[in-house]
Amino acid sequence: MKSQEIRSKFLEFFKDKEHKIVASAPMVIKDDPTLMFTNAGMNQFKEFFLGNTVPKDTRVTDTQKCLRVSGKHNDLEEVGKDTYHHTMFEMLGNWSFGDYFKEEAITWAWEFLTDVCKIDKTSLYVTVFEGSKDADNLEEDAEALALWKNIVPESQILFGNKKDNFWEMGDQGPCGPCSEIHVDIRSAEEKAKVSGASLVNNDHPQVVEIWNLVFMQYNRRANGQLESLPAKHVDTGMGFERLCMVMQNVQSNYDTDVFTPIIREIEAITNNTYGKDEKLDIAIRVIADHIRAVSFSISDGQLPSNTGAGYVIRRILRRAIRYGFTFLDTKEPFMYRLVNVLCDSMGAAFPELKSQKQLIENVIKEEEHSFLKTLDQGLVLLDSIIESAASETIDGRKAFELYDTFGFPIDLTALILSERGLHLDEKGFEVAMGEQKKRSRSASEISKEDWTVLSSDLEQEFIGYDVLQSNVKLVKYRKVTSKKDGEQYQIVFNLTPFYAEGGGQVGDKGYLEAANGDVIYILDTKKENNEIIHFAKNLPKDVKETFKAVVDEKQRRRTEANHTATHLLHQALREILGTHVEQKGSAVHSKYLRFDFSHFSKVTAEELMEVENFVNARIEGNLPLEESRNVPMQTAVEQGAMALFGEKYGDAVRTIRFGKSIELCGGTHVKTTADIWHFKIKSEGAVASGIRRIEAITSDAVKDFYTDNNNTLSEVKVLLNNSKDPVKAVTSLQEENAKLKKEVEGLLRDKAKNLKGDLLTEIQSLDGIDFLAKKVDLDAAGIKDLSFELGSNKDNLFLLLAAENEGKALLSCYISKELVEKKGLSAVTVVRELGKLIQGGGGGQAFFATAGGKNPGGIAEALEQAKNYVA
Repeated sequence: MKSQEIRSKFLEFFKDKEHKIVASAPMVIKDDPTLMFTNAGMNQFKEFFLGNTVPKDTRVTDTQKCLRVSGKHNDLEEVGKDTYHHTMFEMLGNWSFGDYFKEEAITWAWEFLTDVCKIDKTSLYVTVFEGSKDADNLEEDAEALALWKNIVPESQILFGNKKDNFWEMGDQGPCGPCSEIHVDIRSAEEKAKVSGASLVNNDHPQVVEIWNLVFMQYNRRANGQLESLPAKHVDTGMGFERLCMVMQNVQSNYDTDVFTPIIREIEAITNNTYGKDEKLDIAIRVIADHIRAVSFSISDGQLPSNTGAGYVIRRILRRAIRYGFTFLDTKEPFMYRLVNVLCDSMGAAFPELKSQKQLIENVIKEEEHSFLKTLDQGLVLLDSIIESAASETIDGRKAFELYDTFGFPIDLTALILSERGLHLDEKGFEVAMGEQKKRSRSASEISKEDWTVLSSDLEQEFIGYDVLQSNVKLVKYRKVTSKKDGEQYQIVFNLTPFYAEGGGQVGDKGYLEAANGDVIYILDTKKENNEIIHFAKNLPKDVKETFKAVVDEKQRRRTEANHTATHLLHQALREILGTHVEQKGSAVHSKYLRFDFSHFSKVTAEELMEVENFVNARIEGNLPLEESRNVPMQTAVEQGAMALFGEKYGDAVRTIRFGKSIELCGGTHVKTTADIWHFKIKSEGAVASGIRRIEAITSDAVKDFYTDNNNTLSEVKVLLNNSKDPVKAVTSLQEENAKLKKEVEGLLRDKAKNLKGDLLTEIQSLDGIDFLAKKVDLDAAGIKDLSFELGSNKDNLFLLLAAENEGKALLSCYISKELVEKKGLSAVTVVRELGKLIQGGGGGQAFFATAGGKNPGGIAEALEQAKNYVA
C-alpha cells in the first residue's frame, strides 16, 4: 500500500467515527512563546486541553507535520544513525476533547491496525502504565489494562514506568497515563529465538513504537502536585513513516516510498549507492531526512538565520551539507536539486511545498554556497590551529571556537585531525560547549507559578478593535521570573482593549487604574494558548475590584499606521513588480515597519520610487477602512482576500480592505489611510535568496526623518560656505579629491621605485637566503607593490617590511615561492607570530602575508626576530 493511500485510509477511518478532518497546523509556530516548532500533534489543540477555549468539534483527526531536534531519541546529531528516528515526521492523530475516553481510543486503534491495515495481531504489543511510588503515588492504569485484556493475550501486554507510560505536556499542564502500541517486524526465525516482548522500548530497529494513546486526566500544577481534570481528553499520535514501514513490509523507514524517491535522487546526483557502506548510508539518510525538515520549514515561512527557529533550521541544513561534503564528496551545492522530488512525492498532501518550490530551492542553494565557503575558510583556520599546536592534542576550546564562531562541524575537525595523526581534546570541547549551553539556558530560563484563578465563569473577550479603554475585572494571574525581566506578573482580564502580539504586530502597552487612582503599568501583551496575557511589574492591591484598562493611544495609533502601510505596500509591490510577490514576514512596531517579500532581484531605485508613490497616492486618497468580522474562510478567499503562507486560519476570519487591497488580518488598523500621513522607504535589501526586505516609516517618524535631513543639510551648507548649490559644491570636492588621490598614488609609486634601488643594496645573505627586514615609510599598497618588485629580482628572498601609519603598526612578509616549497617557510606563520609583538594579527598566503597591530613600539623587536626564521 502506497504512503498516500495509508494516510487517506487513516483519516477516512476516523471520519467514519464522526471525527472532523482538520488540516495540519504549520510546523513553524509564530505566536506561541513556549514553542518554536510543532513537535507533537497536540500542539495546535493546547487551548482545548487547558480549557481556555471551547472546541467547535469535540472529535477531530489529522496528519500533523512535526519537527523534533532534542529530547529522547531526537538529538539532532543522532538522526540518520538509526533507521527509524527523524527530525521532520508526520504524526497521524485522533483527538477527543471531553468526548470519548479510553474504551473508544483503545478499541478503534486496535480496529484500525488489525482490520484496516491487516497487521498480524501476534506482532503487536501494548503497554500500560504500572503506577508510581514517587510523590505522585499513582495507581496502575487498571481501566486501560482491563480493556486491553479483552483484546489481546496477557503475554502481549507489558507494564511501563512513568518515563515511558505517563505523558506530560511540560513542567505544568495537562498530563496522564498512556498506552503505547509496539510492532515486531522481525523474521519468524528471529522471533522464535528472542521474544518481542523483551525488546519493547529497548531501541531495537525492528521492534518499534507505532502508536501512543494518551489519556489526559490530570493537571500538573507549578508546585508539582497533580489534580484531576474536570474534562478528560484523548490525544493519540502514530508515526506515519513507521506505519508505512510496517504496511510496505520493509525493515526501515528509509526503505518506504516516503524516502526512496529522495534516496534514488541522492544516489544519482552524488554517484553513490545506498546499502553498500554504513558511513555512506548514514550520510544519505541524514540528507534524505534533513531536506524534508528544511523544505517544510521554509514553506512555512521560516528562513535559515543565526537566531531562534532560523538557527535550528540552519543547523539542520548545514549538518546535511557537511555529511555530503565529508562522505559523498559533494563540493558544490546539490541539496536544492532534491526539492523537486520531494514536491512530487508529498506535494499532494502538503500543497504549500509546490506553491513555495522556487523559494525553497533558492534559499537552500544560497545556504549551500555560503556554508561550503565557510567549510573552506574553516579548513584554513584549522590549519593555523594545527600549525601553532604545541603537541599532538589540539586544544578543545580552540576547536569549540571554530565550531561556535565559524560553524565548522566538530566531527569534521576530529576526522581531519585523525587523518593527520593528531587528537582532539574532546573533554575541553565538551566543557566549552557545556559552559555555552549553561549561559544560554540561564538567560532564557523562566519559572512560572500556578495561576491564581479569581473567577472561572467570566468569559474572556478582546474589544480593542473598537475601544482603547474599558472597565475590566481580573480573571486570573500568576508570577513569572526570568533572568532577562526579573519578576513580573501575567494577568488575564475578562475584557481587554489591549492587542496581543501577533501577525507581526507588537503587543499594546498602557496601564490599569484602580478606583482610588493607583496605576499599574502594562508593559506588554502576548497571546498564549488562546489567552490574552498582560505583563506587569506589580499586582493591584485589591485584585478583586473593577479597574479601568487604558491602552497607550499614541503608540497604538503609530502602530496602526504602520500596519495599514504594510497592506498598501504589499499591494504596491504586486502591482509594480508582479503578482509573484508574496509576503514572507513582517514586523509592525510603533516606530517603523519591516516587510519581507519574494522577489528574485534587487528592487531598483526607480521601482522603489514607484512603490512609494503608489502607497502615498492611496494615503492621499483617504481610503476608509472596510472591516468584516467572522467571515467564512471560503467566502473571504472568493472575495479576493490574500491568505499568507505559514499562517493558521480558522473557519471564520476577519478581512481588512482599503480600496482594492484586501487581506485576512487580525491586527489593528487606521480608520482611513489619511491617518498614515506619509510613507517613506528607508532601505531595501536581501534577506535570503529570493527574499527581499523593505524597512519603512510612516506618520510622526516621517516628520522626524525630514526634520533630521533638513538639519543635516543646513550643517552641510555651512561647511560649504553656504553654497546655493550644495550638490554641485560636493561634486566639485569629490573631483578635486580624486585628482589629489591620483597625485599621491603617483608620488608613492615613485618613492617605492627609488626605495627599491636602495633596498636591493641592503639585502644580505643568511645561510644562502637573501634576507632583509626593514621599516619603510609607505602604506600597505605601496609595501605590497615594493615586495613583489623586489621578489621579481630574487629567487630566494625572505623579506619583512614594517611601517607605522596613523599610530598603527603594519608588518608584511614576502617569501619567494622556491623557499616556501624547499624550506617549508610560511609568511602566514611569520606574521601571526611576529604580529603578537605589535599587539595584532593577520594572515594571507604562504608566500605573502600581512599583519596589523596597535603597538608600533613592537616593530623594532619584530624586525630583529625575523632573522630567526632563516638563521
